[in-house]
Amino acid sequence: MNPYFSDTLRKLRTEKGLSQQELADKMYVTRSTVVRWETGSRLPDVAMISRLSEVLGVDVNILLSASHSDERPNVIMADDRKLILNGGLPVLKKVMPNATIKGFTDTSEAIEYAKAHKVSLAFLDIEMRKMSGLELCRKLLEINPRTNVVFLTAYSEYALEAWNTGASGFILKPITPQAIREQLNNLRYPFWSGGEGV
Repeated sequence: MNPYFSDTLRKLRTEKGLSQQELADKMYVTRSTVVRWETGSRLPDVAMISRLSEVLGVDVNILLSASHSDERPNVIMADDRKLILNGGLPVLKKVMPNATIKGFTDTSEAIEYAKAHKVSLAFLDIEMRKMSGLELCRKLLEINPRTNVVFLTAYSEYALEAWNTGASGFILKPITPQAIREQLNNLRYPFWSGGEGV
């Protein structure tokens, strides 16, 4: 049950001067679906939220923020070089102020964290000593198939192999706020991070 989303949707719909049936018609759903969204018994999926933002003429972040629970999304960064983590973590925190962000130089610690916490997004270096980022990606997706994975590397030749893992994106180092925002806008499973991206 998410009363905040239902209240937000009802308010936006009435401000737009639409009945529940009119909104349903524009969304290509039944009126009962809109009723369930507005009573909080059901939440639309991300694709529907995106379509709702277009139909209602509002920023998608308004609806995403209304649909997220009070839980802060967990974001991890794994790189076996502490220097890279020390440079990258502050950039992630700046772009995603609502997220809980953790850095790991040890892949086994990253896996244990993912088992204990639902990880929404993982930034993974591809070349690491104990386990490659590609292998770590597969393990994280076994734990939670809805984890978004973005690979970090200085070598563009890894791009093709990286896509075969089910990753959401790929960033060439060094990471920048703009590169992170671009990735947030292209996630397979978007979430509200409190920043300028999704």
